[in-house]
Amino acid sequence: MTELTELTAARLLDGYRKGEWGPVEATRAALERAEAIQPEVNAFVRLTAEEALEQARESEERWRRGEPRGLLDGVPVTVKDILLQRGAPTLRGSRAVDPVGRWDEDAPSVARLREHGAVFIGKTTTPEFGWKGVTDSPLSGITRNPCDPSRTAGGSSGGSAAAVALGAGPLSLGTDGGGSVRIPASFCGIFALKPTYGRVPLYPASAFGTLAHVGPMTRDAADAALLMDVIGHPDSRDWSALSAPAGPYTDGLAGGVRGLRVAYSPSLGGQVAVQPAVARAVRQAVERLAELGAYVTEADPDLTDPVEAFHTLWFSGAARVTQHLGPHQRELLDPGLREICARGARYSALEYLAAVDVRMDLGRRMGRFHDTYDLLVTPTMPLTAFEAGAEVPKGSGHRRWTGWTPFTYPFNMTQQPAASVPVGADADGLPIGLQLVAARHRDDLVLRAAHALYEAGVASAGRPRPSGS
Repeated sequence: MTELTELTAARLLDGYRKGEWGPVEATRAALERAEAIQPEVNAFVRLTAEEALEQARESEERWRRGEPRGLLDGVPVTVKDILLQRGAPTLRGSRAVDPVGRWDEDAPSVARLREHGAVFIGKTTTPEFGWKGVTDSPLSGITRNPCDPSRTAGGSSGGSAAAVALGAGPLSLGTDGGGSVRIPASFCGIFALKPTYGRVPLYPASAFGTLAHVGPMTRDAADAALLMDVIGHPDSRDWSALSAPAGPYTDGLAGGVRGLRVAYSPSLGGQVAVQPAVARAVRQAVERLAELGAYVTEADPDLTDPVEAFHTLWFSGAARVTQHLGPHQRELLDPGLREICARGARYSALEYLAAVDVRMDLGRRMGRFHDTYDLLVTPTMPLTAFEAGAEVPKGSGHRRWTGWTPFTYPFNMTQQPAASVPVGADADGLPIGLQLVAARHRDDLVLRAAHALYEAGVASAGRPRPSGS
C-alpha cells in the first residue's frame, strides 16, 4: 500500500491525475502525521484540520471534473508562522503579538499557493520574529530534530523542516534572513532553496530589509522547482519583486551538470573548522559532480568573514521589529532577542551605512567570482545538529548563532540563490547538507545541479522517524 505521507508533491499530483488517490485522502494522511509527530517534535503552532479538509473536498471535486485549479491543486502544504495567511493569526513566535485581529490577507507566496489550489494544513514554528538559527520561542517552546528529538531542528524555519522531513505535507514555505531555510534543511535532511532576493515577493516588508528571502522547503529539488513555478512571480505589494522568470523552473531540471564550472570550497579558505564527517560527505558528493561531467576546481571565493557587518544589519532589524513594544511587552521577549535589540538600537546611521558598504563590496567580489565559476559548493553547515534548546553548541565558545553558520549568512548579504541538499549522515545518523550557490538570478542552475544529485542517488531521500510518529 502506498504511504501517501512519503510521496513528493509531484507524485501526489500524478496520482490525482490517474485516480490512484485523491486530495481528501492525502490531506487526512498529512494531518494524521502532523498530529502524531507534534507531541515529540513540536513542528506546529496551529493545525487547521477542518479548513484543510474542506479545501481538499473542493479540490477533489475539481479533479473529478477534470478541471484542476493550478499546479498544486490538492497538495497539502504548511506555512511558517512569519508569513501572513488569511484566516489564521500570524504570531511570529511572540507573546507580544496580539492574536486578536482581522487576519484577512495572505502574503504574496501564500496567495499564489491559494490560487493554485494548495491545501493549508497548518502554521509551523519559528523563533521569535525569526531572529536566530534554532527554533524555540517563549510562545511555542522548543522544536526538535526529526532524527533525534534531543537535538535542535535548526532555524529559524525549523518547524517547516521537521514537518516536511516527517511527512506532514511535502511542501512548506520558509523564510531565510541568514540561513533560515538552509540551516534546518541541513539538520533535518531535506531540500531548501533561498532564491535570489526578489524572486519570491514578500509582504509586509521584513524589518530585516533585503536580507530576508522567502523560499521552498521540500523533499527534493524537483518539488522545489514546482513550488518556485507557483510562488516566483511578482506581486504589486512588493516594489522590489523581480519580473516573471523566463520560463518554468521545472523545464530546466533535466540539463544536468555536464560542462558546468564548479568551485569547491571545503572551508572558505581555512576560515571554518568543519566536522570530519561533514567534510567527508560533502567531498564525496563533489566528486560525484565531477563524475557527472562538471569541471570541478577546489577554489575559495574572495570572502573575508562579514559577520560584524551582518550583525549591524541584523541587530538593527531586530531593534526595528520590536521598536513599537512597550516595557511590559519587552519583558515577554526571548532574552537573547532583547539583548540584540538593545545592541541594534545603539548603532548610528553611519555605522549602518558602513555595513551596507561591506555588503556591496562582498556582492561585487562574488559577482566577479561567478564570472569564472557557475556554481560554488560548500558544506551548508560545518556541523550536524546539536542539543535542542540552545542558541549555540555547548562548549563551542560562540556567543551568537552566527558563530556556527559561517557558510550561510554571507549569501543573504549578496542576495544570491543558495540551496541545501542532503548528502548523507554522520555516525549518529544526523543529516549532513551540501550548499550550492550561484550568481544572482541563476536559481535555475542551483535547482538543476541539485536535481542532478538526486537523480544520481547522491542526495538522500529517506525520511527519519522519531519514536512519537
